[in-house]
Amino acid sequence: MTSHVNADCRLARFDPVTVAVVTKVRTAAPEETTIGWIGVGVMGSSMAAHLLAGGYEMSVFTKTKERARRLLDAGATWADGPDAVATASDIVFTMVGYPSDVREVVLGERGVLAHLSEGAIIVDMSTSEPALAREIDERATARGLFALDAPVSGGDVGARNGALSIMVGGAPEVVSAVEPCFALLGTTIVRQGASGAGQHAKMANQILIAGNMVGVCEALLYAYRAGLDLETLLTSVSGGAAGSWSLSNLGPRIIAKNMAPGFYVDHFVKDMGIALSEAGRLQLSLPGLALAHQLYVALQAQGGGRNGTQALIRALASLSDVDWDAS
Repeated sequence: MTSHVNADCRLARFDPVTVAVVTKVRTAAPEETTIGWIGVGVMGSSMAAHLLAGGYEMSVFTKTKERARRLLDAGATWADGPDAVATASDIVFTMVGYPSDVREVVLGERGVLAHLSEGAIIVDMSTSEPALAREIDERATARGLFALDAPVSGGDVGARNGALSIMVGGAPEVVSAVEPCFALLGTTIVRQGASGAGQHAKMANQILIAGNMVGVCEALLYAYRAGLDLETLLTSVSGGAAGSWSLSNLGPRIIAKNMAPGFYVDHFVKDMGIALSEAGRLQLSLPGLALAHQLYVALQAQGGGRNGTQALIRALASLSDVDWDAS
């Protein structure tokens, strides 16, 4: 972490009209803090489970109650909407798919922001738009609440192992107050700056992954066509200068024809779209990202949107008339 404060620190929170309000930031503790969790997808379910195992009382909401069964069986309480989560919680975490989902569960009529008590904290761990993160923070401040944007990297493996990288935007005092929870979810927890900075850091992360995934898939496709044993190749290259998380974790899945999602193609396309939009706003040309985005859009068109990102091999193989699944 880049900054630490104790439980007695205070932040000045200003009403947008005239009145200054000082609200205490309470550091999270299992015996004192109730957690709300919204969104239990591929990563969210494991992340929420770590907080439950850490001793936090939790209420949970997702679109389909049965998807929360694992958490409910472990002791979480079902809530019938984001508003019900908010009224029961000191800190609400959201981990949903798209910016529109974030807007609905945080800022909507039944969203958490309108139903939290003063001094509560909203932590959006979805990958979303920097501007939306700033809007949430501004509207939270006006109500005497606190907000962080804290997207993560590490996929399903990192979520299961509590080894995510967490990129946080928001006031340092609030980051420190939530740090005990973050420590149960990740091993690399870094405050990137003010609100929205966490989302900008996640865009940089996704740009790195996009180009790397193209390289991983092209290398394995080349090795296959050249007649190499792919597992033997992986042993050689993963420990050298070409090594990467994607190669080590997704390379074996590609070789095994396992396209189950650790991270959905649909969500990755969404992330790259946000990054391209932000790049345009910043007057940046990112041709590598644009190419990766188009290749993944082609994969979506081939019906691969609900596969994991490693399914890019199928789109690339099809360009050379290779049926990867039959190879």
